Amino acid sequence: MEDKYMAKVAFIGLGVMGFPMAGHLKTKGGHDVTVYNRTAEKAAAWAEKFSGTSAPTPAEAADGCDFVFVCVGNDDDLRSVTSGENGVLKSMKPGSVLIDNTTASAEVARELYAAAKAKGVDFIDAPVSGGQAGAENGVLTVMCGGDEAVFEKARPVIDAYARMVGLMGPAGSGQLTKMMNQICIAGIVQGLAEAVHFGKRAGLDIEKVVDVISKGAAGSWQMENRHKTMNQGKYDFGFAVDWMRKDLGIVLTEARQNGAKLPLTALVDQFYGDIQALGGNRWDTSSLLARLEK
Repeated sequence: MEDKYMAKVAFIGLGVMGFPMAGHLKTKGGHDVTVYNRTAEKAAAWAEKFSGTSAPTPAEAADGCDFVFVCVGNDDDLRSVTSGENGVLKSMKPGSVLIDNTTASAEVARELYAAAKAKGVDFIDAPVSGGQAGAENGVLTVMCGGDEAVFEKARPVIDAYARMVGLMGPAGSGQLTKMMNQICIAGIVQGLAEAVHFGKRAGLDIEKVVDVISKGAAGSWQMENRHKTMNQGKYDFGFAVDWMRKDLGIVLTEARQNGAKLPLTALVDQFYGDIQALGGNRWDTSSLLARLEK
C-alpha cells in the first residue's frame, strides 16, 4: 500500500479472532502494529509470526498510535484494557481512534465513547461477524457505531480484515446491530436443528434433502455451512456456545430496557443452557441438534 495509508496501530487481545485480525492489519494493511495480550506468550508468538512488536501493558502498546483496536471477552475485560490502570486511554494521543471489536453491550460502548471524548480521543464500536474462519481469511462483517467523520477515517484501516464495513448510527449502534445478528442466528440454527432432527427420524437422506431445499426459500448460511457436520454430530467448527450465551445475555438485557419482545431468542438461550449442561460449552452454535437427539 502507499505510504500515506500506513498507520501506527495497536491491537489489544489476541484470541481466536484478534490474533488473525491483527495479522491482517500488518500484512494486508501494511501498518506498523504493536500488540498486547493478557498471556504474554501469545503476544510474543504473534510478534514472531508477523514480524511485529509486543508490549507489556495495553497503555504501552497504545502509546503514540493513530489507531488502537481492542478485541476482548466482555464488558469488564473491555473496561479493564481501556479505562483501567494500564488501559489504552492512559496513553492514547489526542485525535487518535479507539476501535472496539469486542461484542459487548451498547451501554459500555456509549460509556467508552464519552470517556474517549473527554481525553480528545475518538471511539468507534465495531463488533464483527464471520467467526474464526472470517477472521483468518480477513473477510469479516464489521458493524460500526460512532461519528461519520471518524468512521471514514478508520474505515480504510478496518478494511484490512473486513469484507463489509458499515456505519449503523451513533455510538452503541454497532453493538445493537450485532445483537440483531445474533437474534437472527439463534432462530435460524434452532430451525435447522429441528429440520435435520425431523428428517433423520423420517428416514430421509439429509444430504439429498438439503441439496434441494437449500436452493429455495429455506436456504441459509447456516444450512450451507453447517448441515453436514450437524448430520455427523460434529460440533467443533465455529463460534462456541459459551460465547453465544454471553451474546444472547447482552441481547436479552437490552430487550428488557427497550421493551422489545424476544420469545424465540429467550427460548433458544435456554436451549443453549441445556447444551452447556451436556458439557458442550465449547461446541459450536449448531450443537442445538444435540439436545434433540439425547
